[in-house]
Amino acid sequence: MSAVTVFGAPEGWDAVLLARRAAEHDGPLLHATRDDARMARLAEALSFFAPDIEVLRVPAWDCLPYDRVSPNPELVSERIATLTRLLEKSAGKRIVLTTVNALVQRVPPRHVFQGSSRALAVGGTVQPEDLARFLEANGYGRAGTVMEPGEYAVRGGIIDIFPAGAADPVRLDLFGDTIETIRSFDPATQRSAATLDRFVLRPVSEVFLDKASIARFRTGWRELFGAKSAEDPLYLSISEGRRHPGMEHWVPLFHDTMETLADYLPGASVSLDHQAEEVLTARLEMVADHYAARKAVPRDGETPYRPLPPEKLYLDRAGWDAMLSRGPLFAFSPFGRPDDTPGIDGGGRPGPVFVQSGGGAGTNVFDQLRAQAERWKGEGRRLVVAAWTRGSRERLANLLREHGFQADTAEDWANAQKLPAALVTLGIERGFVADRVALVSEQDLLGDRISRPPRRRKRADQFIAEATEIAEGDLVVHQDHGIGRYDGLMTLTVTGAPHDCLRLLYDGDDKLFLPVENIEMLSRFGSETAGVSLDKLGGTGWQARKARMKSRIRDMASELIRVAAARKLHEAEVMAPPEGAWDEFCARFPFAETEDQARAIADVLEDLASGRPMDRLICGDVGFGKTEVALRAAFVAAMSGGQVAVVVPTTLLARQHFRVFSARFAGLPVKVAQLSRMVSAKEAAEVRKGLADGSINVVVGTHALLSKAVTFAGLSLLVVDEEQHFGVSHKEKLKAMRADMHVLTLTATPIPRTLQLALTGVREMSIIATPPVDRLAVRTFIMPFDAVVIREALQRERFRGGQVFCVVPRIEDLGRMAERLAEIVPEARTVQAHGRLAPTELERVMTEFGDGKFDILLSTNIVESGLDMPAVNTLVIHRADMFGLGQLYQLRGRVGRGKQRGYAYLTWPPNHRLSVAAEKRLTVMQTLDALGAGFTLASHDLDIRGAGNLLGDEQSGHIREVGIELYQQMLEDAVAEMRAEKGRRRADDRDWTPNIGLGLPVLIPETYVRDLPVRLGLYRRIGALTSDAETEAMAAELVDRFGPLPDEVENLLQVVSLKRACREAGVEKLEAGPKGMVLGFHGNAFRNPAGLVSWLSSKGGLVKLRPDHKLAIVREMNVAERMRMARDMVENLNRIAGQAKAA
Repeated sequence: MSAVTVFGAPEGWDAVLLARRAAEHDGPLLHATRDDARMARLAEALSFFAPDIEVLRVPAWDCLPYDRVSPNPELVSERIATLTRLLEKSAGKRIVLTTVNALVQRVPPRHVFQGSSRALAVGGTVQPEDLARFLEANGYGRAGTVMEPGEYAVRGGIIDIFPAGAADPVRLDLFGDTIETIRSFDPATQRSAATLDRFVLRPVSEVFLDKASIARFRTGWRELFGAKSAEDPLYLSISEGRRHPGMEHWVPLFHDTMETLADYLPGASVSLDHQAEEVLTARLEMVADHYAARKAVPRDGETPYRPLPPEKLYLDRAGWDAMLSRGPLFAFSPFGRPDDTPGIDGGGRPGPVFVQSGGGAGTNVFDQLRAQAERWKGEGRRLVVAAWTRGSRERLANLLREHGFQADTAEDWANAQKLPAALVTLGIERGFVADRVALVSEQDLLGDRISRPPRRRKRADQFIAEATEIAEGDLVVHQDHGIGRYDGLMTLTVTGAPHDCLRLLYDGDDKLFLPVENIEMLSRFGSETAGVSLDKLGGTGWQARKARMKSRIRDMASELIRVAAARKLHEAEVMAPPEGAWDEFCARFPFAETEDQARAIADVLEDLASGRPMDRLICGDVGFGKTEVALRAAFVAAMSGGQVAVVVPTTLLARQHFRVFSARFAGLPVKVAQLSRMVSAKEAAEVRKGLADGSINVVVGTHALLSKAVTFAGLSLLVVDEEQHFGVSHKEKLKAMRADMHVLTLTATPIPRTLQLALTGVREMSIIATPPVDRLAVRTFIMPFDAVVIREALQRERFRGGQVFCVVPRIEDLGRMAERLAEIVPEARTVQAHGRLAPTELERVMTEFGDGKFDILLSTNIVESGLDMPAVNTLVIHRADMFGLGQLYQLRGRVGRGKQRGYAYLTWPPNHRLSVAAEKRLTVMQTLDALGAGFTLASHDLDIRGAGNLLGDEQSGHIREVGIELYQQMLEDAVAEMRAEKGRRRADDRDWTPNIGLGLPVLIPETYVRDLPVRLGLYRRIGALTSDAETEAMAAELVDRFGPLPDEVENLLQVVSLKRACREAGVEKLEAGPKGMVLGFHGNAFRNPAGLVSWLSSKGGLVKLRPDHKLAIVREMNVAERMRMARDMVENLNRIAGQAKAA
C-alpha cells in the first residue's frame, strides 16, 4: 500500500497537522521521525500546539546493531513505559512518536508486559522480599544508593526504587507490610520532594531473567550456535541469572515470539517524516554490514561474537511494507504540492531565514522582520516569534522593542493566536508560514541555537561526600598522630556500651581506635600516596612537621592578604555594558545560560562596575561554558574603550578562541587579532603595532603576549584561560601585569569548597557547577583494546556523520596506531597532529579536520586543553594507563559537546598488566561517569589532577607533608586568623577535640544503614555538623532516607551536639557512669575562674572542684539522666565563660 503524501508540512507546522489528524481519526496515531533529536522537537511542538493530546515516545536504542554495549537504561525505561502504557486504554486522543530506527526493530510481545506492571498505593500491602524478587526479575539492579533508572535499595522498612519512565525515584515507607507513605525524592540530594498516592512499577529491561526466560535463552542459544558456544561469557552469565553487557542484542532468545510497535497499536493511522525512506535504507544496510562483520572469523585473542540472524531482531523491507499496510499511511513533505500531483495540501511552507549566513546577527535583521511582518499583516496573518527559553524570550522582547517593534508574550498557542504579534517559548529550529499565521524562530533571527533541556541544579555535595570518602586501605591524617592507614570500622565495647570506632594502623603495626564521634580529627591524605610513609604513634616527627607547615602557611596567607589589600587600594575604570548592543551580543550565545553561568556573568559585571580592579576566578568543569563569561567581559571592556588580552597556554586553543571571538564580535566596532606561533612574522609585527597604537581592541594569544616586545595602548582587561597549564616564569609575568587592571582567570581545575571558603575575600571566585549537558552525556568504556569494539565505535561515529579523536601518549606511538587504524577501519580518513609539527602544518591539519575532510584525528594529548569541536563525539585513548587522571578527565571533556551523545574508550594492550595506580585512576574515571558529577566529585579530591596552582607552585610539596584536607583546613585557619574573623573557630581550637564517655551505645547500626561506604560517609558528615539546626536537619534526612532513628543514632547526634558545647566551654573530657560524672578542662584552665568558684558555691556541694582541677558530681544517675546532666553542666559552664567575655 503506497503512502498518501501530505505536502506543505514543514517542521513545526507538521505538529499542527498531526494534531488535526488525531482529532479526525478514531484510533491512535503513530508517527516515525528521522532521528531522536527530531522526535524530541516534535514532542515539544505537539505539547505546545495541542496540550490536550497524550504524546508518548518510543526512542531507538542508542547503540549500534550487534554492539557489545547495552542501550542506556534511561532510554530503555522510556521505551518500556510507553509499551506498557499502550496496553492501557487512553481516555483521550493519543499520538505515539518513534523513529525509523526504533520502528524497524522488533519488540517483546504484548503478553510479556501485560502481567508485568505492578501498582503500589498508600495503604496497600507489599512484602519486601517479594518486591525485591519482582524487581530483579524485571531488570532492576540492587544499589547502595539509588541514582539511576532501574536501581533499587532496601533499608529495613524503607525501599527506594527508580521506576521505568519516571522523572524521579520514589521512596516507600513501610509499617510491617503496609505502605504508610510514598514520596518522590531527588537522586542528587536523596531528600524527599513530593508525596504520592500511588505509582506503577514497570519492567526496566526488555530482557527478563526469570527461570522460564533463562531456560528459553539457553535452548535457543545452543540450537543456533552449537554445544561449543556454551563456554561463551554471555551464555555463562545469563545461565547464572546475571546480567551481561550487551545482552539485549539477543533479546529474541528470551521470548517465545517478537512483535512490532504497530502490533501494540491496532487500527493506528501511521505517518512518516520527510526523508524517512532514506533513513530506512541506510538502517537496513547498516544492520546487514554489522551482521557480516560479526560473522567474520575473529582474530587471535579476540572473543568470538555470535550474532543473531538479522530477521530475528529487525524487519526486512518486506516486513516493513507488511507492517505499514494495515491501516492509513501518510508521508509528510515540507514542499508545496506540484500541480496535478495526488496528495493532500497541508497549507504550510518553510518561513524566511533572516539571519545572515555564518550566524552573525546584524542590526538589519530586526528591520527585515518588521518589514516582513507588515507584509504578513496585509495578508491577514498573525506573527508568532518563538524563543528557546524564557530568558531568551525576555531578551528578544527587549531587542524587538529597541527596534521599534511591539510583541506581547503569550504562554500558550491559544493566546498567541489572539495577538497581532506574540512572543512564545518553543524550541523550534525553523519557522513556517501557514493558514493565518507566520511563525519565526529565534534561530531564524539569531543563527544556530543548541537545544538543551533545563537541568535540575545538582546539589550533590553531601551525597558525594558519602559516596567517595574514606575507603579501607586509604591513607588518613589524624590531627594528633599524623599519617596512618584506615583499616576498617569496628564495634568495640566502651564503658559497657557498644561503640563504633575506626581502626587506624601506624608505623610498627601500632593500632589506634578512634571513636566515630571524633571522626573530625581525621582527614583524607589524598590519592597520590606513592612513597609516603606512616608516622609512629607517640613519635615527635609529626608534631614537628605540622608546626613547620603552620608557619609556612601563615606566611603564605599573609602574602595573599597583602596582595588582595593592595589591589583594593588601586582604582580601575568603571565599566558598564552598553544598552541595546549588550542584549544583542548576549542573544548571539547559542545555548540557554545555566543558573551558575548567569550568576558568574552577574558577578563579573558587578566587579567591572565597582571602580576597583577585578581579580576573579571562574571555575567550571570542561564544557560548562566559561568562555562565554570571558566573551561578555571582553565585550564590556572593549565597548568601554579599553583593550582586552586573552592569554591561553597552547597555539591550538589560541586559534580556537580567536575564531570564537571573531565570530561573536563580527559586525561590531571591535577589532580582534591573534598572536601565537601560528601567525607569520609579518602579521605578528602588524598585531604588535596595532596593540601599541590602540587600533586593535581584543587580542588572543599564547605567552607570546607576555614578551617585552608587546606593549598596549590601554590594556584594561586580562583574561587568562587554563592558568594551571602555564609554566612558573609565565605565571610570574602574569602576576606582574595584574596590579591595576581587571583580571579574569578561567580554570577547569575543580576547586574544593573548603579552599573556596579559605580564600573568601582574598580572591573572588565564581563556580559554574551546573552541567549544560545530560548527566550521562559521555558514556565511558574502560577495557583492553578490542579491534571489533573499536571498529564499531569508529563506524558508529562515521555513520552518524561525526568525527573521532584518537589519542596516544607519545609521538613515537603515532605510527603504530596509524597502522592499526588502517587495518581496523580502512575506509576511514585519518590525519595526524602533534606538538612537533611546524605551526603552519598544525594549522592546516586542524583546519582541514575542522572542515570535515578527515574522520579521525590521531594525535598526542595536544587536544587536551579547551578545544571545542562539536562534530567530535567519540574519543579513543590508547595506553590510557600512561595518562594522569586530570589529563584523562580533560580529554574526555573534548567529546559530547554538541547535540550527540559522546563515547569515550579508554584502552590498553590486551596482554599488558595495569599498575595498581593506573587501575585506580581508570576506576575513578568510571565513577566520574556513573555519577555525572565530575565537578562536585573532583572538588572532594583536589589531587585528581595533582595539586592545583591556585596559590602557587610550592603548595604541592606542602600538601604531600600533611595531606590534602588538613592542608586546606590549616590554610583556612591561617587566613581567618590573619583577618581576625569573628565567629570562626581559632586555629588552636582545631588541635583538640572533646572526649566524651557516657556509657551509651553510640553508632549507626548495620541493620539501619547496611552499605558500609554510606555509613562511613554519614559518620563524616555528622562529625562535621556545626550547629543544632544542622543536627536537626541531619536527623530529618536520616529519618527520610532510612526510617525512624534507632536509640544508638539518637545518642550519636546528641553526643556530637554535646561535643560542640564542650568545645565552646573549653571542656576537653567528660565522663559519666552510674555513680557520677567528671569534667576536665582543656589545658587545665577555665576562661572565668572567679565565676566558676561563685557558681560552685551556689550548688551546695553537688558539684566539687577536685585538686587535679577537674569538676566532679558524685550521685547515682541512669543513662537518660547522664545525658541531661551533662548538657546542663556544659550549658552552665558556657554561660559562665560567656560572662568573662562580656566583662
